[in-house]
Amino acid sequence: MKKLFLITGLLLGFNTIYAQQNDIDITSDNSWLKAGLTAGVPLGDASDLSSFNMGVDLRGQYLFNPNLGIGVASGYSHYFGKDGVDDFGIVPLAGFVRYYFTPSGLFLGTDLGYGFLTNANNNDGGLYVNPQIGYHNRDWNIYAFYQNTFAENDIDLQTVGLGVTYNIRF
Repeated sequence: MKKLFLITGLLLGFNTIYAQQNDIDITSDNSWLKAGLTAGVPLGDASDLSSFNMGVDLRGQYLFNPNLGIGVASGYSHYFGKDGVDDFGIVPLAGFVRYYFTPSGLFLGTDLGYGFLTNANNNDGGLYVNPQIGYHNRDWNIYAFYQNTFAENDIDLQTVGLGVTYNIRF
């Protein structure tokens, strides 16, 4: 329950920062949908249950300026079970922030939210954290990530992997 309050507080904090801008103008130069794929290798508790993970990554982003973007992130990460373990997955619902050093080049970012587990007995999910480092240009983002869901019953589902997203402007 403490984690849920933390997530709610952080999302409300992002909303307060966003509301301080009085002249927000959403254009194809500062707002877009990112859609892509991820692939990873489970670590820790997750490596006992799965040997590979694939997923889809969906994000809506708004740039405050050329260097700072915020938004919402979701998608689905599918863990392929091993040794008689059923496949399971994570559906994240998170806010994210990214810092772009230049208009084309290196970026750092992180997602913070809640990861809902699918096909997991006695476990609904938990705090979801997904730091990233990558390369971006006007159309593409290619990044390495470390994803961790601090699930109930003292289970940490960790994955390290690569992702790629395409920017769809609206």
